Amino acid sequence: MVPGSVILVGGDPGIGKSTLLLQASTGMAKHNGPLLYVSGEESASQIKLCAQRLKIASDKIYVVSETCLEAIKQHISDIKPQVLILDSIQTSYTNQWDSAPGSIAQVRQVTAELVRLSKSQNIASFIIGHVTKEGAIAGPRTMEHLVDTVLYLEGERYHTYRILRAAKNRFGPTCEIGVFEMQGGGLVEITNPSELFLSQRSSGVPGSVVVASVEGTRPILVEIQALVSGSGGGIPRRNATGVELNRLLLLLAVIENRLGIHVQDQDVHVNVAGGLKIDEPAADLGILLALISSFRRKTINDDLVIVGEVGLGGEIRGVTQAEIRLREAANLGFSQCLLPQRNLDKLTIKLKLDLIGVKLAAEALDVVFT
Repeated sequence: MVPGSVILVGGDPGIGKSTLLLQASTGMAKHNGPLLYVSGEESASQIKLCAQRLKIASDKIYVVSETCLEAIKQHISDIKPQVLILDSIQTSYTNQWDSAPGSIAQVRQVTAELVRLSKSQNIASFIIGHVTKEGAIAGPRTMEHLVDTVLYLEGERYHTYRILRAAKNRFGPTCEIGVFEMQGGGLVEITNPSELFLSQRSSGVPGSVVVASVEGTRPILVEIQALVSGSGGGIPRRNATGVELNRLLLLLAVIENRLGIHVQDQDVHVNVAGGLKIDEPAADLGILLALISSFRRKTINDDLVIVGEVGLGGEIRGVTQAEIRLREAANLGFSQCLLPQRNLDKLTIKLKLDLIGVKLAAEALDVVFT
């Protein structure tokens, strides 16, 4: 948090944006002085009830229920806060425009005025924004260009885990994430996400594999589940939860054309357990082997961790940050790791892992299923 900066926090309704900033407000007020929390969606008494549930208490936190920008500026002038939280930008409006709150003109103007105010008075400001069904923050894209940092709070509504990640940051890296669990008392930091995501894994189940993913500099081991079954007729279904659908279609094409395994007439479902989303291609080999495991109804060794990118030619390409992935696997007690031969050749550390390097997807099948 940089004085004078403006941070936009986006996420689905009910995901925990207000909870996150309310919990953070105690520490921010303690170390940075007066904090003004402006809510356009709840009354001050409702926020107080929420704060009591979260066990938040500070005489430096001021709460006001207001949506008019001119009134908010007057509160800022009276309190002179070091930190401002606006919940949310879609409910705020300025008298300079006749359009309704949440319209493109209002959102753009209110954001621009808050940015000017924050930088002129050296206030660190947090703006909460809702997202559209496509996952982008509702409103004009100029809003994201105006602010200094854009944070997304992600997670499935019916899972308790939340991921906080940066999409833009003028003052630091965008590759780091925070992992939390939503409990009755608010969001609780998860210090070992890998252990948590694997805690409910069942052993000896076809279609289940563990892959070593990296979010920023944090390695996370997660379970990928695949289910391949005969289609009931018509167009076979393709369902991907936690991984990109286009990536799944690419891997199915590789299985069909490079490995000679006919799966195009099968219904295919892939899921990342725990509600986590994996965007990096290093999970390709794990997904491919999970699909074949389910199709052949053969299990994969529970002590095996898989990492590798799959190319269109069926080759296994090297991945970044291989060493920290392997360290995490060793720390969690896994005994084997299947990885690209390129990474194995460049490895400079010694671990208590049986490392198996492969160059082609066909080699990986021979290793896993023989």
